[in-house]
Amino acid sequence: MTAAHACDPISEITETTGITAILQERRRLSRAVPWRDLTAMRVRDGMVECLHPLPWIALSWMCAASGWWVPAIAAAFMIFLTALRLNHEAIHNNLGFSARGHRLVLHGLSALMLGSNSAVAVNHLRHHRHVGQADDLEGKCGTMPAWRVLLYGPVFPIEMHRAAWASGGSIVRRWMAIDLTLNAAVVTAAVASGSVVLLFHVAAMLVAQCLTAFFAVWITHHDCDGAVARTQRSPLVNLLTYNMFLHLEHHLFPAVPVRRLARLAERLDRAFPALTAGTRPVIPTPFR
Repeated sequence: MTAAHACDPISEITETTGITAILQERRRLSRAVPWRDLTAMRVRDGMVECLHPLPWIALSWMCAASGWWVPAIAAAFMIFLTALRLNHEAIHNNLGFSARGHRLVLHGLSALMLGSNSAVAVNHLRHHRHVGQADDLEGKCGTMPAWRVLLYGPVFPIEMHRAAWASGGSIVRRWMAIDLTLNAAVVTAAVASGSVVLLFHVAAMLVAQCLTAFFAVWITHHDCDGAVARTQRSPLVNLLTYNMFLHLEHHLFPAVPVRRLARLAERLDRAFPALTAGTRPVIPTPFR
């Protein structure tokens, strides 16, 4: 356990004590595939990760201010995607920051995305521990048909927050209270100012939260035929999705930052071509 994990009660929900099948697969792959050299992150690497949402925020807000709603919505989608990636890295302590630094990233993203990312962290780490089991609240929508996931979407963040509040203890509740206070401040500022840009951002993030079950969970976990998750081998798709669809690799090696999952995927393909060749893609494409 790293020093960052030791200081963070959320990380006591140990990622490396998952179901037996995943543990066996991870041990087998860990011995055959070099991966530890991919895990080291410097502070400046983490700072670069923090920059990813900024161009999309600027573009979305500029388009909203000009009344260009279609590109504003598209850019808002990319805000949420890049923020999800950054949030994901902070949850796994993969930014090269201290425990407090990762915590501040989660709080800042809570204000941007309008939800408690401290609650997301509790459920995401439990997802890694109990993937595919009854205790996997985050991953349960992966077993639903697409239409049901879309209907379930608005309930999903409510259930995630409720579960984290009930099981997280006093420290997690305090962190969630900070997150939700920041949410209230952003919404209040948007309403009080009457700013079209801020009101649009609030509306876009609330819609995005309702679609998280579909785009962040279902799309990478549905109909996996016994596999842990789906993956993607199209360089173009991976470029456009910031490597977030290399999800099988993430579950097998959660300590590897998302920015290096493509390199990990190449190593897995060379060492165990049957593993990824038999795994369903997130988005079927005619090219690799």
